[in-house]
Amino acid sequence: MSELQVDEVGSVEGASGYLTFDLEALGRNYEALADLAGPGGAAAVVKADAYGLGAERVAKAVYERGCRHFFVAQFVEAKKLRPTLPQDAQVFVLNGLQPGNEDICAYEDIVPVINSIDQWRSWARTARRLGRRLPAAVQFDTGMSRLGLPPEERSQLAMEIALGDNVEILFLLSHLASADDGESVQNLEQLETFRAIADEFPGYKLSFANSGGILLGRPYRLGLARPGIALYGGAYADDMHPMEPVVRLDVAVVQTRTVPAGAKIGYGGIHVASRETRLATIAAGYADGLPRSLGDRGAVYFEGVRLPIVGRVSMDSITIDISALPLGRIRLGSLVEVLGPNQTLEDVARDAWTISYEILTGLGHRYHRQYR
Repeated sequence: MSELQVDEVGSVEGASGYLTFDLEALGRNYEALADLAGPGGAAAVVKADAYGLGAERVAKAVYERGCRHFFVAQFVEAKKLRPTLPQDAQVFVLNGLQPGNEDICAYEDIVPVINSIDQWRSWARTARRLGRRLPAAVQFDTGMSRLGLPPEERSQLAMEIALGDNVEILFLLSHLASADDGESVQNLEQLETFRAIADEFPGYKLSFANSGGILLGRPYRLGLARPGIALYGGAYADDMHPMEPVVRLDVAVVQTRTVPAGAKIGYGGIHVASRETRLATIAAGYADGLPRSLGDRGAVYFEGVRLPIVGRVSMDSITIDISALPLGRIRLGSLVEVLGPNQTLEDVARDAWTISYEILTGLGHRYHRQYR
């Protein structure tokens, strides 16, 4: 398992922080997940700008490792990504068709994931009008109550399919709601429902497992898997973390100071120094994706030493206690590790009372971004 080393972080004059993405590690993660997924292989979920890493770069990296199926959430993401990929790649829109997007999806070779009988009819009408057979995936709600055809629309869909063949169904799919919890009975309930759907609509390829679903075992790896967070190095089930780290974040120190016992630190003065304390202020805050909830809970690292966050996280800065370091060891311009060998996405998410997805997708664009 590779790690991004501190001395591999680049230097750009005036940069307040460095957000480093290891595309080679990401590619290896994809290959590992595709192998684990079995004969159906794996797609890449690159919604939300590939969880903040940059959809075009990520898509290119995994395409070179054999990926040919890419899932985004919204039409605007697909419209931007589709021209950057070779023609043998397919880009799917999980949120399906919005009224008015039918023609441009057809012309630009974007594949909608049909989530309702109304969307199916709209896509079928478009295919008839254009005189073309248009591709689609069809999503079924198996118990999450979010997206997909509800049970009462399945018989109607079967009749609509029987009426014509102007829509080519590439995959039947659904989404696991509790795959990160291997003990959840909902997983088996959804699997049984999806198997019943596959029996009702025989002969089509399937897509069911997300990152956590891959780890649930062979019964859940029905056809094409759709990993997301696991691609990017995040833990994806019951705190399991078998993937290589992909993201590193180092932030610059902008000031150091020593305050006496009793000094109030940060907005609201909620943290009061219990002793003389050496502090450093670093150049990132909640505007850069480090949540306000990290105040007085989270930490950063310097040379392996944990430096706790003290006081509230501000919009553009965070104060840390550097008393554990030798005097003068950390100074203006020093880089502290926010994400890296000593602190994972899950560590930060835990301290912020949230999930790794929210941390990763929220990392801002004021950092200098670099790829390796």
